[in-house]
Amino acid sequence: MLGISYYISRIAEAFIIGFVVAYLTAPISIKLAHRLGVIDTPKDARRVHKKPIPRFGGMSIFLGSMAAMVIPAGMNSNIKTAMIGGAMMYILGIIDDIKDIKPAVKFGGQLLIASIVYAMGIRITFISNYFGAAVTDAHANVILSAGVSYIITVFWIVGITNAVNLMDGLDGLAAGSVAIMSLSLAYIAYIHGVRLGSMPVCVALVAVAAGCLGFLPYNFSPAKTFMGDGGALYLGYMIAVLSVISPLKRATVVGALIPMLTLAVPIFDTALAMLRRALKHESIMAADKGHLHHHLMAAGFGQRRSVLIMYGIVGIMGEVAVLISRELYKDAFFLFLVAFLYLCIIIVPKKSKKGIKRIITQDTSDLEKEYFTEYLNYERERRRELREAAKAAADAALDEEEANTEINDKTNNTGE
Repeated sequence: MLGISYYISRIAEAFIIGFVVAYLTAPISIKLAHRLGVIDTPKDARRVHKKPIPRFGGMSIFLGSMAAMVIPAGMNSNIKTAMIGGAMMYILGIIDDIKDIKPAVKFGGQLLIASIVYAMGIRITFISNYFGAAVTDAHANVILSAGVSYIITVFWIVGITNAVNLMDGLDGLAAGSVAIMSLSLAYIAYIHGVRLGSMPVCVALVAVAAGCLGFLPYNFSPAKTFMGDGGALYLGYMIAVLSVISPLKRATVVGALIPMLTLAVPIFDTALAMLRRALKHESIMAADKGHLHHHLMAAGFGQRRSVLIMYGIVGIMGEVAVLISRELYKDAFFLFLVAFLYLCIIIVPKKSKKGIKRIITQDTSDLEKEYFTEYLNYERERRRELREAAKAAADAALDEEEANTEINDKTNNTGE
């Protein structure tokens, strides 16, 4: 059996290769974007950028992480399968970036790719059983039938892929968040290490994180380039697939709970978006300005601070997953409550409307107006107080001058 030092060397190699390749190819992707006309123009209110920006940066993430994943691919056949599916998902994304295909066609392509990956052997075949008797194996895992396994696997891959895609709404948000989530899952795999055969998955997740971090200097606000659907779909797919490859899944305490907790923020945001659109009787595929990052922007935090706040919540959930993987349930529970509290603070406005439905369906455009009106009222009050203070100071100065004049007159009269 290979020693832990061997895998640490592979982790370091994967990180360096992924980061360097992504960083060096990002400028090339910008030039290609201009040549191919893959430019994101701010044509609606949902977009927060004000000028056209290239959106072909996913190429650098794809090349960087793929170059680094050659290392773990030599250790685990499932990593090779994940790379094949990742290449297909990236191609689907760049076709959408260039041709702007219909959402239904893109969704169908995602289903097809997930089905191919399932057929090639990447499957969720069991869930840990802690709630009663069922058809289980020697490890008390609930064994899923082929049909249920297929549905859950495809739903997981397509769901997380689109969750990350929906997250890509602010400069650096998706790339940084996926890097944090990948490193959290990589650490969980590292903890359980050689014993459970999870080290190849750890190296692969580090490769994905490295590709994101190499791209991030060009994507953080103010962004020079966007990752586009090519990068977002690829990242969502890779983190979904790598989180359920068998060795890593066996390292979890409650089956798929660990990856679900690690990816809790995009899952929560996507579920909230689907609920919001259903309550408003809109298509669940429709775009809107109700995502978590839109709420932060509406509150006036700006892009950088909004992204950093989201990084913090994603990081907390990653730590929750790490604690649960080590069976530290009490610590994980209280940390989870902290993250959940922050999420509630984000979606509930300062002047909350009555009813949960009103809160969920509230458009952030209305919030922006409320916050702007509140700011104007604050400015009016502040300026009124300044005027009153200036007037009081002027009156005091005038009184002092009159008093000095009176004293001088008395002095002059006494001298005469």
